[in-house]
Amino acid sequence: MHNETLLSTMIRWLRRPAEAPTTPRITLIDRVGCHLCVEAERTVRKVAEDTENRWERVDVDSSPELLERFDDLVPVILVDGREVAHWTITEDTLVRALRRRRRP
Repeated sequence: MHNETLLSTMIRWLRRPAEAPTTPRITLIDRVGCHLCVEAERTVRKVAEDTENRWERVDVDSSPELLERFDDLVPVILVDGREVAHWTITEDTLVRALRRRRRP
């Protein structure tokens, strides 16, 4: 009887839903008044919802480091901290980037 209980506990544990990541996988670096940023946000929002991934928005003008690195490239999309696109992004490109294995 004990083995049966242990086995059912293990099966329930293996079938549990995956925990949501604590940090967003997708980062949209944008700026106020940027028309390309509005389009990029629509794409990011839709893909994040469809793939159940968290995302965040960061204003490029909020940090001297971001401004120096990305000023002329906004909108910039990062997945797991790596740049996957700038200026424009397609749903397909973002989905493929999310499917790639995470790298430190």
